[in-house]
Amino acid sequence: MDFGDILDAWDRQTARALGNKRKRAAQQDPPSPKPPDQKRQKNQQKPHPLTAWLQAHEVYDKDAILDAVSERPWERRRRLLHTRADAVIDLHGLNRDEAWKALDLFFLNSKRQGFEKLLIVHGKGNHSGSASVLKQLVQTFIKTCPFAGESGHGHAAAGGTGVTWVLLKNQKNP
Repeated sequence: MDFGDILDAWDRQTARALGNKRKRAAQQDPPSPKPPDQKRQKNQQKPHPLTAWLQAHEVYDKDAILDAVSERPWERRRRLLHTRADAVIDLHGLNRDEAWKALDLFFLNSKRQGFEKLLIVHGKGNHSGSASVLKQLVQTFIKTCPFAGESGHGHAAAGGTGVTWVLLKNQKNP
């Protein structure tokens, strides 16, 4: 008897054993399913007496409801600081008046569309005579805009002092 004969015998024996198991499983009655009511009763536990009383008297945890509906201001701030801007405006090549009008329109449209974070590209003022004209204009605009909230400069890789990000105020929390 060589190795091939041994493998063939092994395969036949394994196939017979599997066939017998399948036959036995088919001959046995399948387990009767439990009625749906019994399943529900097992899975449901009695509520805590205090919870049952609160539900019966329609008393709800108002703080939990508020937490589920709205985020706290510091959570919103933290989230927005780590997200990308919803809209970007580039003021390069504009004079003061054009830049002011563009910013005014940009902020109005952004607020109307429900944006939360804006990015203003104004440049570093390297080509200005004394100081960055657009950078100062942007800071003045942000101070006077009623829905402009916290602002700051971008990271060095994102433009550094040549860009300013602005978080728009919530309508609920102006």
